[in-house]
Amino acid sequence: MSITAQLTDSVKLPNGAELVNGFAFEGRGDAARRALFHNGHELEVYDLYEVFSGERAPAVVFPVPWTGWDRGVDSVSPDATFAVFSGQRAVRAVGSDGKQLWEYRHGCWGPELGHPHTGDEQEVCRGLEHGSCRVSDDGRLVWAHVVHGADEYDWQEYWVVLDARDGHELARLPLGSAASGSHHVSHPDGLHMGLCIGMGQDGILLHWARWDGKSLTSWDVNEGLDRILMDVHNGLEGFLTVEHDGADLRLHALDGAVLAEGEPESGDDENPAGWDHCGGFVDTETIIASTVDSEEEPDRARHWILDARTLRVRGGISYPTGPIASYARPLGDGTWLTYDTRNGTLDRWTTATP
Repeated sequence: MSITAQLTDSVKLPNGAELVNGFAFEGRGDAARRALFHNGHELEVYDLYEVFSGERAPAVVFPVPWTGWDRGVDSVSPDATFAVFSGQRAVRAVGSDGKQLWEYRHGCWGPELGHPHTGDEQEVCRGLEHGSCRVSDDGRLVWAHVVHGADEYDWQEYWVVLDARDGHELARLPLGSAASGSHHVSHPDGLHMGLCIGMGQDGILLHWARWDGKSLTSWDVNEGLDRILMDVHNGLEGFLTVEHDGADLRLHALDGAVLAEGEPESGDDENPAGWDHCGGFVDTETIIASTVDSEEEPDRARHWILDARTLRVRGGISYPTGPIASYARPLGDGTWLTYDTRNGTLDRWTTATP
């Protein structure tokens, strides 16, 4: 079955590919979607709906504290009054005026034996490894994936919960990971946070936790699995994952129990189909996902609409402009984004009304 897409908005946005390919979104559904762009030594924050309404200037701009550090996943408070940066040796909160609000020091993500730091905070050590951070949806907490230890033979990764007011540590969870990178997904219930840790060829680790103001309750949903945390949606208790190699999508209860599983319909023995790592909830009823790597093999890429509760494929998406060589990034409000590299436009779509 073919499902026709309808273009609702289109805007020229040279760096719009970040919104489709990466972790540049915060907020969801009917709430304003904060779009985070790194532009040189600045972090620009846009209201996505205002961008589609014609506003081209960022709502707020934060200076990046470490000019040579371009890794880590950063976050902005819900009211956009401060940003939290995931650095190589610290998590730092910065106000929109550029002033440091607080700093939480941790070990170095790029340690080398016998390599002392010079004391220059702008020094960037070798290595691509990094952590991530996320401000809670109520703005009261900062969740951060960090490392503590002096060198590569004496370190331990942790998931820490920080007070957003002053950065002091409220709780920490030791992790059995050796990360290449990570990202957070905030649950729309406002209580739970998910952490997905990529370890390169060693696979993926997935954790959930809840801070009740007194204690940290955590659990992992790994058990030998190798799954990437994709999305959650308000109104649904579960979350969506994709197998690392794209073999299937799964809908999980918050405790990790599998509620539904969906395999790609296209492909053959010679060219088996696989799900991309980008996709999620268009709304409470539907999920969008794509087969084949849309960036690497655009001629074979295709977007699909699935039932959000059963993961049954409802049909492939037909775009009026022809096949789209882009990932699909759902907004949770009934629409999704693609990026057209040919003319530099960020496009917003919905399913056409019969």
